[in-house]
Amino acid sequence: MAKGLKVATIGGGSSYTPELIEGFIKRYDEFPLTELWLVDIEAGKEKLEIVGNLAKRMVEKAGLPIEVHLTLDREVALKDADFVTTQFRVGLLEARAKDERIPLKYDVLGQETNGPGGLFKGLRTIPVIIDICNDMERLCPDAWLINFTNPAGMVTEAVLRYTNIEKVIGLCNVPIGIEMGIAKLLEVEHERVHIDFAGLNHMVYGLDVYLDGVSVKEKVIDMLTNPENTSFVKNVKGLGWEPEFIRGLNALTCPYHNYYYKSREMLEKTKKEAEEKGTRAEVVLQLEKELFELYKDPNLNIKPPQLEERGGAYYSDAAVRLITSIYNDKRDIQPVNTRNNGAIASLPDDSAVEVSCIITKEGPKPISIGDLPVAVRGLVQQIKSFERISAEAAVTGDYDKAVLALSINPLTPSDTIAKQIVDEMMEAHKEHLPQFHQ
Repeated sequence: MAKGLKVATIGGGSSYTPELIEGFIKRYDEFPLTELWLVDIEAGKEKLEIVGNLAKRMVEKAGLPIEVHLTLDREVALKDADFVTTQFRVGLLEARAKDERIPLKYDVLGQETNGPGGLFKGLRTIPVIIDICNDMERLCPDAWLINFTNPAGMVTEAVLRYTNIEKVIGLCNVPIGIEMGIAKLLEVEHERVHIDFAGLNHMVYGLDVYLDGVSVKEKVIDMLTNPENTSFVKNVKGLGWEPEFIRGLNALTCPYHNYYYKSREMLEKTKKEAEEKGTRAEVVLQLEKELFELYKDPNLNIKPPQLEERGGAYYSDAAVRLITSIYNDKRDIQPVNTRNNGAIASLPDDSAVEVSCIITKEGPKPISIGDLPVAVRGLVQQIKSFERISAEAAVTGDYDKAVLALSINPLTPSDTIAKQIVDEMMEAHKEHLPQFHQ
């Protein structure tokens, strides 16, 4: 390949960017990146400068010939890119704080990617992602779009359904976090553990667990009956499962399942935390302030360990591992969000699913699992309906569909409450929802 490799990262001013840089540095031998373009918008300019300068210091320390460019011009960044990664937040953390706080008034869970918060994050994000896809068609039609922007499943669904971009993969750090957590429980290296994942983003189940290729599911399920062993992700602290429930389910859950199987407890916990120390977004705002103060230090030239507290641990590992596997046609197995194509019989072929895939240079090839177990099938289908209708509302600006989407979601107790929440949140997020206010 004569031409060097170019990656454009949209939302380059994110506090997560040092994770990504570390990943590219660690895997440079396999993925000889020459140009990394970090793009942001005017509102993120200061953060882009701070994090971009840290990125340059990290690359310099590593002694690698990677050029790091900072820009507010998306078109320049996208031109002839080989990979485009998206990690942005429309309305910044202030919008997330509204997503979390407003539903609590109605005794409904406020959370970034579930229920009303997930709906409104999708409504704000999907039109922007579609714009980016339209730019990619013109400027880098052969590039892969690797999306981390939440809600990753709904966003991937919208790209597959409403754009011409076929080369799209949604990625989340939850499955890799679960794998790492199980490896720790078993006291073995991560490489020796493999989990068959199937479901949707933040609604994914581990259907089997292997250690060195041999199933150890029964042993792991037994370990998971201990509440101490169930928190694998920093930003969702689980409450532990009833042993009878987890044995009966006979599958690994993800931390976000707490919102569905422990709705009342999680609602109470979330309300209490919001009163005592603020919502998760408000806590993260403070964390980010501290991180960016660290990032400003001209002597800092590594990813600071404090970043793990932010909830994005292993994100760069997952991201750069995926990019490297596509580039090198590695054919290893990774859980990603991609078009179902019959892998999960209980879901539409053309929908986005989160499933273990063989990663090739043509992209992910989902591993067929047949039907989901009957115990989890209905909930996964219900969340897929929610994602589909939400994506449609985001693209069309159809208010009725937004109310319908929230009414379908299992975290919403009634259509009346759904309408009340939608009305208040539509008003709160007005500037980021032009499609509903024409």
